[in-house]
Amino acid sequence: MLRVTIAILLLAILWMQYRLWLAPDGMQDVWRLRKAVAEQREENRILRERNTSLEAEVRDLKEGLEAVEERARTELGMIEEGETFYQVIEDADDGEQDDRQ
Repeated sequence: MLRVTIAILLLAILWMQYRLWLAPDGMQDVWRLRKAVAEQREENRILRERNTSLEAEVRDLKEGLEAVEERARTELGMIEEGETFYQVIEDADDGEQDDRQ
């Protein structure tokens, strides 16, 4: 009777160890979830930094005209009244002549 009890207890321990280490819902699942949490925290950190940057840009656009003026100049090519805009265009022939000399 004692041997049967020991055998049953040993089988129970082996079964529990299997469930803990090798079953899909055991430690493998814990490790997978920890990795997923770490990846999500990193993504959240990156998004938080991006949001902070966007908040600063929105604040600049709402409060100051400097950011609006800069965007108008760089993105739309606008100039202020009374300003003169000069555009210098390189002559393509000049570059070819320099190469031949």
